[in-house]
Amino acid sequence: MATISADVVRQLRERTGAGMMDCKRALEHAAGDMEAAADFLRKQGLATAAKKAGRVAAQGVVEAYVHAGGRIGVLIEVNCETDFVANTDDFRQLCHDLALQVAASSPAYVSREHVPPEVAAKEADILRAQAEQSGKPAPVIEKMVEGRIAKFYEEVCLLEQPFIRSPEMTVGTRVAETVAKTGENIQIRRFSRFEVAEGLEGAASTQG
Repeated sequence: MATISADVVRQLRERTGAGMMDCKRALEHAAGDMEAAADFLRKQGLATAAKKAGRVAAQGVVEAYVHAGGRIGVLIEVNCETDFVANTDDFRQLCHDLALQVAASSPAYVSREHVPPEVAAKEADILRAQAEQSGKPAPVIEKMVEGRIAKFYEEVCLLEQPFIRSPEMTVGTRVAETVAKTGENIQIRRFSRFEVAEGLEGAASTQG
């Protein structure tokens, strides 16, 4: 597999507007060929989705999902442009899939753009300190940090997580597929995840 540099990934992202992880996967699929990678993204609807991203999405639904047994619950707001699309089976299925994803994978943010700068900076400092313990040259350390930061975003950002129903694609790709089908901008605005007794373990252990 060809080694894909972060600079080439950024170039493809600027060209297509697709997410960093989707650009990286497209370049890997195309063995580093920029044109082939751009075509791959267009076929998946990702470039099309990026073009629609600036359009106002003020309709949509709040989807609720409660895991079997009632121990985990999710509320997620997903926006689109019209009531018509909000009521289609494709959009409703997407909302259900997204709620299921939040319940199963517990992301903290919608996308990397939603990660507070101080959180990202702190994580980068920790990862750099860990990488420096390897004693490797500075350029190698930077590549290690880049890879680990990407993994961090993949874990905490909903749109960058592997989609639980088809782990070969990201959640962002799943959203883009529905954008391509409906022809409308679709945005995940916010979500909340609730789990029974979450954060109460310490308090419970002090009660006798």
